[in-house]
Formats: sequence, structure tokens, C-alpha cells
Amino acid sequence: MFRFGNKKKKVFILLGHPDKDSLNCTLADEYERGATEAGLDVRRMNIGDMVFDPILHFGYRKIQELEPDLLAFQENVRWCEHFVIFYPSWWSTMPALLKGLIDRTWLPGFAYNFISGGYMWKQLLKGRSVSMIVTSDTVPLIQRIIFGDTTNELRKGILWFAGFSPIRVYKFGYLKHFGLWRRERMKSKVYDLGKRAK
Repeated sequence: MFRFGNKKKKVFILLGHPDKDSLNCTLADEYERGATEAGLDVRRMNIGDMVFDPILHFGYRKIQELEPDLLAFQENVRWCEHFVIFYPSWWSTMPALLKGLIDRTWLPGFAYNFISGGYMWKQLLKGRSVSMIVTSDTVPLIQRIIFGDTTNELRKGILWFAGFSPIRVYKFGYLKHFGLWRRERMKSKVYDLGKRAK
């Protein structure tokens, strides 16, 4: 059993694909199965089940009241020691609904606080690690060569900014041409990541 001292490691899984019939959901299921079988303390949210307005109607000039699912998301992020995000790369970035979730919840007092006149900031989510599991219909190396690091927005601009470390990125690509054996191998790898909370 995976423990920190005398307690279970706390893992929060977010399925960032809106469709629960997607490969991303299958992979999230495998990770959750591995983590649960390893005795980890696991919570999970599926963005497709969450009810919230993903649009910042006033930018950050006026903070909108957070819906219950957004408050639950924030509570789960605060609770966890390891955060795992599954999402597909669409047009070289995350799905709009996932970005909307971040826009609405990654707020001062939760993820960061600016200090020293706004030029420096305090990272409020330190002490947590994170894994990003990203799928794509493009070979990851080709995507990187043509478009650059398409995970940078979430990896550095959002997660690192709030204090997450280490940040691990696992990319699975060219999915349209994955044969059954490669899909099974991918599922097995993600299951193993869950057992090790990586």
C-alpha cells in the first residue's frame, strides 16, 4: 500500500474531456483502477458531469459566484497531494470547457496571490505534484516540431504558476492509427502510473 508516513497518498483525478465515452475516459478509468488497487485515497471528477458557466462574462474585473461543482473542484485540488489531469489536445491546446474551468476557479486566494505591487506572486498550491496525460491524433514529436510545446499553457502558465511540482507530462499520439495492441499497451502504462501515483 502506497503511504506517506502513516496515511494514504491523496490523489485527485480530473477527466478533462467532455465525453465520457472517449479514450480519455478509458485511460482515466485505468489510472483510477491502478490507484485504488494500490490503496491510494482517490477522488475523481468528470468535467462532462460538472454544471458551471465556463465563460468569464466580466473578465476578472468582477468575480462570478462559484457554482457548487467549482467549489468542489477547488476543495479537491486543495485536498490532494497528487493531481492528475486527462485531456485531448484539440487545435494544440486543451478543450474549451477545461480552459473555462481554470478561468473560473484559478483565482487569487486559491491558486496564487500577487505581492509587491503585482510583479511577484505567492504560489498557494505548493506541496502538490501533478501529472498531465494528453492524447492527440498527431505524433507528439511531430506536433512539438511544428507547433512547439502545446502543453506549456497548462503546465507552466497555470500549474507551475500556482506552485505544483514536479509536473510530469505523458503524451499519447497518432490515436487514429493505434491498433488494438497499442491501445492495450497504453492502458497498461496508465494503469501502472496510477499504481505508482505518477
